[in-house]
Amino acid sequence: MILPGATIGMIGGGQLGRMFVIAAKYLGYNVLVLEPGENSPAGQVADEQIVAAYDAPEALATFAQRCDVITTEFENIPASVLETLSESTPVRPSAAALSKTQDRIVEKDFIRSCGLLPVPYGAIRTRSEVALAIDAIKFPAILKTARFGYDGKGQITVNTPDEVVEAYESHRSVDCVLEQRVDLDCEISVVLSRNENGDTQCFPVSENVHVDGILFQSIVPARVDPDIARAAQVAAKRIATKLDYVGVLAVEFFVTKKAELLVNEIAPRTHNSGHFTIDACVTSQFEQQVRTVCNLPFGDTRLLTPVVMTNLLGDIWGDTQPDWSKVFNSAASKLHLYGKAEARDGRKMGHFCTLADNVDDAITEATKIFEQLSES
Repeated sequence: MILPGATIGMIGGGQLGRMFVIAAKYLGYNVLVLEPGENSPAGQVADEQIVAAYDAPEALATFAQRCDVITTEFENIPASVLETLSESTPVRPSAAALSKTQDRIVEKDFIRSCGLLPVPYGAIRTRSEVALAIDAIKFPAILKTARFGYDGKGQITVNTPDEVVEAYESHRSVDCVLEQRVDLDCEISVVLSRNENGDTQCFPVSENVHVDGILFQSIVPARVDPDIARAAQVAAKRIATKLDYVGVLAVEFFVTKKAELLVNEIAPRTHNSGHFTIDACVTSQFEQQVRTVCNLPFGDTRLLTPVVMTNLLGDIWGDTQPDWSKVFNSAASKLHLYGKAEARDGRKMGHFCTLADNVDDAITEATKIFEQLSES
């Protein structure tokens, strides 16, 4: 075990890193953040932030020397950086695990290798592969860049072969995947942790509602057939095992109207849809990440109360901050702000969790609060 008093290195300074740092500080750890942007959300609450590029050699050497273990808050870190750090310091998750989730084509091939089903898709690495990709799907579809796409970025809806060609060229002919739109019933996700011994622990399944490609609300417990929820947890565990993953991992699924369970994406980190765990579970996903990377026993993942997590984007800011009294007036709602200086449309600025005796009441209250914030 790596016990309190040790120093954990966090690569990345965003909100996931911030909430990790807070959990680590509660447990008595020191945290050193590596992040190129000054005054980052994670750096604000960490013991120290090294302001440098993720691949800066001198910064990496200092970072590795000062940390007892290193973890991450996002997946688009060059694998070579993690490989370099791992030569002297434990890095969890590994470069090998992250590399399979950084490219949608590689990720979908990996999902198939696990005996699981992704959304029907075709890979496009060159212009000559466009026709083959079109043959692999049915329209309507979505063309997505293979790398660096999240929250709806790098995605274009297409309905004809000509639109696929146009969209591919608009992406400057970078590697892409053409994904078939499915007859969707709902979207769910599983957040789990896996330790070095291969043991896994799942959090309750979350039902996710998206608006314009960005998560709006997570509803827990998910309103799906219990067999579907169990199947999703089993599938997520299989993925983590096949990756030989150490840390916290999220897997997003589509549930079709035919009750098919399709793997959408793998996120090798804590996840937006797991934020409910901070207020509604015995152990949060962020404390669980601390425990897992430090070889501590898992925390209890029991859900204590139904909950709805609602994202707060920069869209509702306007010239001033929203009227937060709308959240505080709801005694069973908990506000979390990320310390970002500039609000922009689509930028995640915070979230709030609304607890209730049942999911319907939580949805009603959370929706009312969000509408009031949007009007303020």
